[in-house]
Amino acid sequence: MSAASRAGGPALLGGVMATPPRVPAGWYDDPSARHERRYWDGTDWTAHVSDGGIATTDQPGARPPLTPEDTAEPPPLTPEHTAEPPPAIGPAAATPPPRRRRAWAVPVIAVAALVVLGLLAGLLIWAPWTSPPLLRPAGLTAGPSTTSSVTFRWSRPATGPPPDRYVILHDGQVAGSVPGTVTSYRGTGLAPATAYRYRVAAERGGQRSALSPVIVLTTATPPLAAARLQGPWTVSIKITRGASGLTGPSSWDETWLATPKCAAGPCDVRLSGGLNGYTFKTTLTRAGAVYQGKIAGNVFPCGSRSKSFPIRSTVRIRVTVATARVGNREWTAGSWTGHMVVTAPYTASGNFYCPASRQVASLTGNP
Repeated sequence: MSAASRAGGPALLGGVMATPPRVPAGWYDDPSARHERRYWDGTDWTAHVSDGGIATTDQPGARPPLTPEDTAEPPPLTPEHTAEPPPAIGPAAATPPPRRRRAWAVPVIAVAALVVLGLLAGLLIWAPWTSPPLLRPAGLTAGPSTTSSVTFRWSRPATGPPPDRYVILHDGQVAGSVPGTVTSYRGTGLAPATAYRYRVAAERGGQRSALSPVIVLTTATPPLAAARLQGPWTVSIKITRGASGLTGPSSWDETWLATPKCAAGPCDVRLSGGLNGYTFKTTLTRAGAVYQGKIAGNVFPCGSRSKSFPIRSTVRIRVTVATARVGNREWTAGSWTGHMVVTAPYTASGNFYCPASRQVASLTGNP
């Protein structure tokens, strides 16, 4: 140990003081460090031992010169760099230097703000907790129809999911419904040659959309041959030939009743009524729109009223449906025309007789 050491002084290395003078420690901004702060322990210089001495620039109180390591790209941050620096000791603790904001802090905040704005915009455009609006059905188009049914269709929703179901209304009353994946409807059990008004509404979750425009559909018109001959008729009878051998008027009205022999549709009928005072019942067989039958009875008696006697004549009746209509949701005859031929044989009674005769009369029936 040297004399200086024994005396309590600092030891020397190569004639130079080995322990540099101490200056206050603290944190400082190192311009060579881009994203960190360095801690300065109070030593402003670094000893460079070379050939037993130090560099002339390494003087007490001077900042060490920049080295290639100082100007190089800083290493990535470690937990030590991001940890809170230790508290300063000494005078530097009274006024700690301001902390530098990290260069990447502002861009991250801006990106986060853009992400939040994007999410908010997305929620405004599509909110999954909000039910999509129910669109009013449109594009109603008629389809094929029969004498007892009609069909029509409509367009699918332009946007959004389909509804739970479609409700079909006829004259303001619900006529039926179909699933939301179906866009057509067929109404059945309808009257022929009849117009029907329909509207459609969409339903989802118990909510109903606005009603569609009205579509008017008409069932097909059956032919006259399909008309059902039934009901009471006022029959106008007019003798067109053979009236000279008769006494009394040549035209008059009768009431006849046609009763079909089937439950529905056209078929044979039971015809009953009066003919010049004679009551009859007969069957008219059907062939398309034509019905015909015959009567055997005393239609035109022989002689005067006080001295008359019966003649068993044969009456042949043939009628054809002229018009048809809808009655009680059925296609029924609206009117008919025809003719009647009365054939009477030679008949005598005592001193009186009637020669054979033949009369032809036109028939017109209206309800």
